Amino acid sequence: MSQLEFFTLLSALWIAVAWLPYILDRIMVRGLMGALANPSPDAIPQSAWAVRAMAAHKVAVEAFVAFGPVAVFAMMRMPEDSYPGILAMTFFIGIFAHYWIYVLGIVVLRTLSFALASLSTVALALRALGVI
Repeated sequence: MSQLEFFTLLSALWIAVAWLPYILDRIMVRGLMGALANPSPDAIPQSAWAVRAMAAHKVAVEAFVAFGPVAVFAMMRMPEDSYPGILAMTFFIGIFAHYWIYVLGIVVLRTLSFALASLSTVALALRALGVI
């Protein structure tokens, strides 16, 4: 398995499980049946960190929508190139750090970690296009 494949799969796996902390908070705050109920304006609000976790998870999903196809394209077109693997690693580091930094409420680092992930996608696409 190449580094590109590994970090693309690791990113997908992280996004697939990143909902767990805020659902656990919902269960703790609202109880099991309250967590399973449909959204309602009179529902007990979740913890502030859990609201931030939901937002961070949404950002990660949206970022992966752009990254995933570019990574697959790079896997097919440039299997021997090591640079895409480094970019996949920086994407993963960026979205993973973004989630936890967002949960902690650290605003400047949150933006920088998201920029790392986003710029990794841009650089990967430019590499796949042969620009860099």
